[in-house]
Amino acid sequence: MNLLSTYLMRTILSSTLLVMLVLLALAGLFEFIGQLDSTEGQYGIPEAFLFALLRLPQLSFEMLPIAALIGALLGLGSLANNSELVVMRTAGLSVTDLAAMVAVSGGILMVIMALIGEYIGPPLDYFARTMRDEARYEQQGRDIGNAAWVKDGPVILHLERINTEFEFGALYLFRFNEDNSLQSIARAENSGIDDADNWVLENFQETRFADGSVQVVESSVEVESFGLDSEMLGITLVKPVSLSARGLMAYISYLNRNGLDSQGYETELWSRAARTITVIVMPVLALAFVFGSLRSAGSGGRLMIGVLIGLAYFLASEMTANSGQVFNLNPAIVTWLPSFALLVVTSFVLSRVR
Repeated sequence: MNLLSTYLMRTILSSTLLVMLVLLALAGLFEFIGQLDSTEGQYGIPEAFLFALLRLPQLSFEMLPIAALIGALLGLGSLANNSELVVMRTAGLSVTDLAAMVAVSGGILMVIMALIGEYIGPPLDYFARTMRDEARYEQQGRDIGNAAWVKDGPVILHLERINTEFEFGALYLFRFNEDNSLQSIARAENSGIDDADNWVLENFQETRFADGSVQVVESSVEVESFGLDSEMLGITLVKPVSLSARGLMAYISYLNRNGLDSQGYETELWSRAARTITVIVMPVLALAFVFGSLRSAGSGGRLMIGVLIGLAYFLASEMTANSGQVFNLNPAIVTWLPSFALLVVTSFVLSRVR
């Protein structure tokens, strides 16, 4: 059993690796071509090539379920053509035993996918986007960063720009009472976060409203302590796709704590989890098709079936995730629907194998 499991695992993983290399080559080429229209300033063709290269780990995370299905179809299909699967069945292995064996390959791919999606893909994706923006606007002498509104309990901050050095330029601060009435308005000409996560506000001026009177307070330097530290604020710089699962959960917690909309980030988190778990199902689905209608088909037919199923799963995942945000549906439910449907199809096809 261990020998057969190792043999099946090696066959599926080697085929999946080959398919992934082909898909990454195509995806990297399209990513590079798509960046050619964005060349500007110091961002030229070498930088566009580097951007596409840095995006490959994140692209591999997104394409691994499709690669696992196609790779398993090709690998198991070659075993079926050589009658090796028939010999395994004749030796006493049931379809359930074979499904459990190939599911081990899916489990290994799931672990690899989880590691890429947590520790490799997101940071490289964020670095690539930051590198591109800095290269594009460096010669223009512009301060890199985006204006942003952030909330911390009864305080709302408007930052002129957010950058990786946590220097925000001008800052507007609005404090509210418990009844949501305005307590004060403040402005700092320059602001930032120091190493102790304290907010340092320069040339600070605050107008306070209380008991029907207005009081103005000024100081050259004001130090404030908010619940937003540099790590949490840095997350606001990052697109959801460039966040790790830990970053997504931390930011979702922050948004919920402050009564803000977190559905987009919850959708990304649950979609990522569903995509990762689904990798286990892909080799089992391939086994069911290899024993069924694709038993006598060539590698071209298996490749076409794998591409069609993979594209259908990808499109269904994107459609349900986007429609969930449009119609305000529960992300934990809608993002799992394509995976659940795939599991039902796998169980049905596998049950018909004799």
